[in-house]
Amino acid sequence: MNKALFGSALAVAVLALTGCGVSYTSPSVSRQAGGAEVRVVDVDPETVLVANRAPYAPKTLPEVFYQAAGGGQLRGVGALPEEPYLPDERRQALELRVPPQVPAEPYRIGVGDVLLLATKSAGSTVEELSGLLAAQNSRQGYTVRDDGAIAIPDIGPVQVAGMTIDEAEAMLFDSLVSNQIDPAFSLEVAEFNSKRVVVGGAVGNPTLVPITLNTLDLGEAVTAAGGIRVTNEEFASIRIYRDGTLYQIPYEEFLSRPDLQRVRLTDGDAIYVDTSYDLEQALEFYRSRIDVITVRQEARRNAIQELQAEVALRRGQLSEVRDNFSARLELGAEDRDFVYLAGEVSEQSRYVMPYNQQVTLADVLYDSGGFPTTTGDPSEIYVLRASANPAEFGAVTAWHLNAANAVNLTLATRFEMRPNDVVFVEEQPITKWNRALQQVFPTLLNTTAGVVRTGLTQ
Repeated sequence: MNKALFGSALAVAVLALTGCGVSYTSPSVSRQAGGAEVRVVDVDPETVLVANRAPYAPKTLPEVFYQAAGGGQLRGVGALPEEPYLPDERRQALELRVPPQVPAEPYRIGVGDVLLLATKSAGSTVEELSGLLAAQNSRQGYTVRDDGAIAIPDIGPVQVAGMTIDEAEAMLFDSLVSNQIDPAFSLEVAEFNSKRVVVGGAVGNPTLVPITLNTLDLGEAVTAAGGIRVTNEEFASIRIYRDGTLYQIPYEEFLSRPDLQRVRLTDGDAIYVDTSYDLEQALEFYRSRIDVITVRQEARRNAIQELQAEVALRRGQLSEVRDNFSARLELGAEDRDFVYLAGEVSEQSRYVMPYNQQVTLADVLYDSGGFPTTTGDPSEIYVLRASANPAEFGAVTAWHLNAANAVNLTLATRFEMRPNDVVFVEEQPITKWNRALQQVFPTLLNTTAGVVRTGLTQ
């Protein structure tokens, strides 16, 4: 076959393809589309602000994802001491076992104490407290609640438990000042109910002796209970139960030694004056105390178990609701917002907009793999956004990002997406030409071959 025949065949094939309208069509952004106007706006720092003004509130997760299973309140009592220890006493000579010395400490306010707030001068009142702090002759007491606070009208609860008087005064002073109230007041403890010593046995009046601002010693506690009433001092003893240990002071030594009378007592001490060797009455007295502690411990264990069961039920309920929501998401039963990717991107797909946060153009592009720079034109990146205004008949704004200068990619990190936006990346010009040739050459070669065979047969 000569060159003239091949050239003629090639010309015939090109004319045939041209006549048939065979060509490669590449998607691009034009000023008109389907009768709707397309407005192309270059993306710059100012137009980013304009684009972000479009109203949008990200969808939020259900409230159940912000709830915790804990938060229940323990029903029962506070921390309790360990199970008490009682020594095995036998009939023997009375032994002196003195409890360890308790260090002198300032009184600390406790639950049940009654505090008095009063003005410092009988001739004035604190009007800013709205009647709370009356004149000194009509002072009002406030009981420390089981949570360690006193409730003051117009101020609220103030934590004072465990504090000294000075510390509590400072706390009240800060609370009054923070509420813009003149802090002219004085504080005192009217009733001491939080720290007590039990005195029983052979005394004039078994009682509970409170521990006040002044330290309480053994002699004062016995006197407050009406004194010791025994007929035979030789066989009498004073027994002190403290922190699980039983101490003993023979009565004769107690009378002869002032240092034993000044043994300092502490909160929770139990004093029993015994008049026999067998300790039956003393042990019965302590057993009753032990029984009370045991009951309270059992109540606390039950309360903890109830709380744990309640928390487990709440956690199971929360997990079930969250699992149901996750299942609806997987099945597509939950309404979601989407952004669509088209053109020269790694994968043409739709991007699910996340809950509770805005998403940017950079998030959409690079979370989906970005775009291949060998085929995609970085200078022709568009965000196509249709108008939601019916009066504009679906007019489209094409926000054009020229990322040929990589610095402009910083604008993509600030450009916020809206539901149903379409991110479109155009082809490189060389890509259009290569793809056109890839589609034309097979057809061109087949047509040329057919023309050549026809010429040869002739």
